[in-house]
Amino acid sequence: MIPNAQPKISAERLYDLVRSPVITEKATMASEHNQVTFRVPLDATKREIKLAVETLFKVKVTAVNTIRTLGKIKRFRGQLGKRGDEKKAMVTLAEGSKIDVTTGI
Repeated sequence: MIPNAQPKISAERLYDLVRSPVITEKATMASEHNQVTFRVPLDATKREIKLAVETLFKVKVTAVNTIRTLGKIKRFRGQLGKRGDEKKAMVTLAEGSKIDVTTGI
């Protein structure tokens, strides 16, 4: 694969890649530094996430950092259960670009 080539992604996959914004205190503080956090599928790559955000929100992305969180084992009424694994993507936007996560796409 060519190092800077963009992957070919269907329109359906673009919407699947950006599942929901993460609205927490830490994610809100990161928005002051032009960063937005999204929940993404476990199999999403950084290149796919960058292309999806640029296409859906019409902004310029400079960096994508991802974190994969393993689900915890929890107990409820004596029964063991496991939370699902999740992956988050912290997307850094170029100067002048902005995404308002309080409105829909």
